[in-house]
Amino acid sequence: MKQAYIVGIGGCSASGKSTLSDRLEERLEGYRVKVFHMDKYFREPSERPEIVGILDGRTYRDDNHPNTMNLDRLHADVAAVREKEDVDVVLIEGMFILWDQAMAPLLDLKVFVDCDQDERLRRRISRNLNYGYDLDDIMDRYVQAVQPRQRQYVESSKWNADIIVNGFRNVDGGPAGIDIILSWIRQKMAEG
Repeated sequence: MKQAYIVGIGGCSASGKSTLSDRLEERLEGYRVKVFHMDKYFREPSERPEIVGILDGRTYRDDNHPNTMNLDRLHADVAAVREKEDVDVVLIEGMFILWDQAMAPLLDLKVFVDCDQDERLRRRISRNLNYGYDLDDIMDRYVQAVQPRQRQYVESSKWNADIIVNGFRNVDGGPAGIDIILSWIRQKMAEG
């Protein structure tokens, strides 16, 4: 049985990873596609690490640290799909996919969605206000806990990518570069 072609899509919070994976899934018609969203692998809140704010000294639940994710379960799920399911393409999107060195050997293509920090913050504010969070809490958490971890773990992982796409520039409802990625995947699938 032919193994699935696995694409890892990384990037900072609100950079456009989910949008890119959604657009790729939509446009890979004719292929059997399985998508993994790392957000589905968050540990229970009581099991997540904490971080002390860099300026205010308050303690925050640290949702931007690799230990907040159940990466072992993700690895097992991806390996099982690659070996057993009738799938052509696997898309895995999440902040830590390119940071995670245990996942690296499974990835056939590594994509980093880069997006300006101010735009990511704007998107994060909009999203979290829709979830019912207070603007001051969103901003405090971002400055004190989110951005320091993004710098520490995620931004540097872009150098593990095979391709870096522009998450700020929207093309056909997704990040710029989607046609290049689609072309690459289709070429690799045709090569078998």
